[in-house]
Amino acid sequence: MAVPMEDHRSPVFPELTRACLNALKPVFKTATASPILFPSSGTGCWEAALTNCLNPGDKVLISRFGQFSHLWADMCARLGFDVEILETPWGEGAPVERYLSSLSSDKQHKIKAVLVCQNETATGVTSDVAAIRKAMDSVKHPALLFVDSVSALASIEFRMDDWGVDRLHQRLAKRLMLPAGLGVTCVSQKALEAAKAATSRRCYFDYADMVARTLPLFSLHSVDSHAVRPAESLAMLAEEGLENVFARHAYLAAACAPRSSTVEAQALCDRSKMVFDTVSAIMVPEA
Repeated sequence: MAVPMEDHRSPVFPELTRACLNALKPVFKTATASPILFPSSGTGCWEAALTNCLNPGDKVLISRFGQFSHLWADMCARLGFDVEILETPWGEGAPVERYLSSLSSDKQHKIKAVLVCQNETATGVTSDVAAIRKAMDSVKHPALLFVDSVSALASIEFRMDDWGVDRLHQRLAKRLMLPAGLGVTCVSQKALEAAKAATSRRCYFDYADMVARTLPLFSLHSVDSHAVRPAESLAMLAEEGLENVFARHAYLAAACAPRSSTVEAQALCDRSKMVFDTVSAIMVPEA
């Protein structure tokens, strides 16, 4: 990755973009969704999802069980959406049964988007995205499913098409082993159709602009040498193989799991539940 910056207007840049976008689809495990690169943090990708696919005042359903799910819920409220928050003890995952209860009670389908953090980095817990999609399907709810997979993608299983995820985002500084500054989102065809009709204001994060410029492989924003880095890290992942990467993380996580009775008692999350393989969260005692 230690190479000179590549001008985003250069004739080489389209090939870098093509290589990156093509390599992202197998990581997302999608054949139909559109990857989009944003020069931003993951927070920018949060905002892009909300403002592209929803109308002002739309209702969203989200569980708050850690710092990052809290921040996403806070953003929803500050952007003017009607937020139903499922308050959940920190250290637990997204409460599937409570999602199901809210969705089954929503007979008029006022909920337009269901939001979930696959991995809550603050507490070291994984949520079952597939189960939430199953809950949505069981009551035939048409809401969009948005997933934050910042600390999960390319480290544990994620299946965008199989799980019916409409919008996923990842910060490339995390599991794709890169410096901060570039976010990637993957958008289903259903979400892109919703974006055509949505009336929330957006400019920098407009999906339509990004897809229109990405398809001919001409960068809308100045990403410069950032395109070199994900192409290389994605090539490394492909060389090792995603299943091997998942197994490696699981193996190392097992080695790092709290083993002494003292540390076990201070583990922030319930270790009998879904603990993810990239972060071990420990509650430090006050004294």
